Amino acid sequence: MCPRRDGPVVLMKTNSNRSAWEIPEQEYPRRGTPGEKLRFMLRYAVLAPSNHNTQPWLFRVRGNQVELYADRARSLSVTDPNDRQLLISCGCALFHLRLAMWHFGHLDRTVLLPVPGDNNLLARVSLGEEDPPTPQQEDLFRAILLRRTNRQLFREDLLPPELKHELVKAATREEATLHFVNDREQRNAIADLIAEGDRQQWANRRFRLELADWLHPNDGEARDGIPSSAQNSGDLLSVAGPIVIRTFDLGEGQAAKDRDIAAYSPGLVVLSTRTDEPWAWIAAGQALARVLLRARADEVWASYLNQPIEVPALRPRVAEILGTTDHAQIILRLGYGPNVNPTPRRTVEEVLVPTV
Repeated sequence: MCPRRDGPVVLMKTNSNRSAWEIPEQEYPRRGTPGEKLRFMLRYAVLAPSNHNTQPWLFRVRGNQVELYADRARSLSVTDPNDRQLLISCGCALFHLRLAMWHFGHLDRTVLLPVPGDNNLLARVSLGEEDPPTPQQEDLFRAILLRRTNRQLFREDLLPPELKHELVKAATREEATLHFVNDREQRNAIADLIAEGDRQQWANRRFRLELADWLHPNDGEARDGIPSSAQNSGDLLSVAGPIVIRTFDLGEGQAAKDRDIAAYSPGLVVLSTRTDEPWAWIAAGQALARVLLRARADEVWASYLNQPIEVPALRPRVAEILGTTDHAQIILRLGYGPNVNPTPRRTVEEVLVPTV
């Protein structure tokens, strides 16, 4: 792995809505029941990334099993009308749960979409037999508490070729493909699509209203959504920001900014899958989580540039530019930059469905 390039993470505030990131690992109930162990492991699952930080997942613990459900009450009807990104987010949480199982010395037995016709039950994960984690699994696990979506400016330092190879392998292990956009012509074409996606989205008032609904003041206590600090906004703008977003089309300015970010980031990648169905979306989420954690283990940050994938007319053009028949699911920029705060999280208790 690369040497550390970041300083220690320093939180600007210790809001109670970020307490989920503080996990005393020594409290893991090694002599407890399977249910007690699984509920502790879920503390790592809820730290997974999600679109607008909606955290659209629910869990039910049954004996030595966890069932993962889609919480469609948290869907984004404008940005994600088919719940594709919702299922990707749930796939990220699923991978975090599996990784916690490995870290605490268990194999997992995971079945996706285990009940035909039940579109909300996404996975059933059983606590498997004891098995020590590998060093690679431990690296990924340690990265869970360090992972953030980082929208700050990245340095110009390029990603090492060996790390890029490892990230491609990480996606492949979860049945997805990671494309590094290295060719300058392709990079410019993707950057242009991102800018066009910005313009089309911001011109849609319903998009602006939906985004504003998930933005919260920096000193707020909401356990979901995006604090304005994550968007590089000060405290005053954090209060006024949602009003501005609801009222004005800021698409041209956002398009110019995001085009430059995409064109000149140290790494620009597209995550794709062979098919475009719920099973593939969950797989894409697991691949995304593995890629993000593998990158973070080497001090690499990431943030999203999904605009053209969220605009139906633009999405097929991403694959065309890459020369693939796959379906584009996620666009990320990767690089080295300053530390940032974690975003708020709901606690495990808030996402547990009672066992009946």
